[in-house]
Amino acid sequence: MHSKSSPLGEFDLIQRFFKAGADAMRSNKEKVIALGIGDDCALLMPVAGEEIAITSDMLIEGRHFLLGANPELLGHKALAVNLSDLAAMGAKPLGFTLAIALPKVDEVWLGTFAKGLFAIANQYSCPLIGGDTTAGPLTISITAFGSIPSGKAIRRSGAKVGDDIWISGTVGDARLTLAALRHEINLPEDDLKQIEHRMHNPTPRVELGIKIREIASAALDISDGLLGDLQHILKQSEVSAEVFLGQLPKSATLQKQSEDIQHQFAASGGDDYEICFTAPIEKRGAIDEISAALNLPLTRIGSITEKVGVIEKLSLLNKNGDLLDDVKTAALLKSFDHFAK
Repeated sequence: MHSKSSPLGEFDLIQRFFKAGADAMRSNKEKVIALGIGDDCALLMPVAGEEIAITSDMLIEGRHFLLGANPELLGHKALAVNLSDLAAMGAKPLGFTLAIALPKVDEVWLGTFAKGLFAIANQYSCPLIGGDTTAGPLTISITAFGSIPSGKAIRRSGAKVGDDIWISGTVGDARLTLAALRHEINLPEDDLKQIEHRMHNPTPRVELGIKIREIASAALDISDGLLGDLQHILKQSEVSAEVFLGQLPKSATLQKQSEDIQHQFAASGGDDYEICFTAPIEKRGAIDEISAALNLPLTRIGSITEKVGVIEKLSLLNKNGDLLDDVKTAALLKSFDHFAK
């Protein structure tokens, strides 16, 4: 944040940049949001027959986003990653809280951040209902709430032997964007413009999550890398899986890279915020219909297999249907670790 500091205090800051935007959205949520910003707690009034889904994500400057990142895009992404978690369980957004630490009060930065934040909040009818501000290294923490009909949440533990494995959209572009920004890869400017929104401006698949409630047996969102995240489903469902690397959905821009880079970025790049889900074979027709209705590619990338022994195994096959050796497999199964050095 580089603009001139302001003498605004904490409560003035909340009132000026966040409360007005939150109040403007309250009218659509009055039946659920009993009390929003302005008291010690927000109050939610659950609808009969529904459960409340709760998720929380933290973004730290220099760890989860680059120094000097565009504040409008940052406001969008901060909420988008939480909405993606709700989508993975089939939840409809209800509202969210925001806790933000700021090195200093920068009115220009805050106004731009709030613009991006409330744009996506309005898009998904998810009002700000509370939070906190403090001084410190730039850190953004959001807790989002959603509603799901009782017993209809899509959990990670429901995958069954014989199920197909599906992925929405494409994977790998966020990692390719990061590689270009870090100068790890020399990417033409036109190519970068085609994909950089995948890193800075992700689209939470809320509509998809709701539509696959009655179809998917298990699901999660792809934040730390497709294959690394898929292993969470395998572990919690106590199953194994086979995945065809050649079937991982990739953009035309990523396909210009070498096959090794394509596989690495698509399989374990992270920051994609697509939905990976499993579903019975007989649901293929219904899934194709959902894909067409949402104008969103849904791609089968493999299948769930029976666990042999005590370890859930994820086997990778090349375009010829041959198993990759253990060394290549291990490299592709690595996902992002927040505590790795």
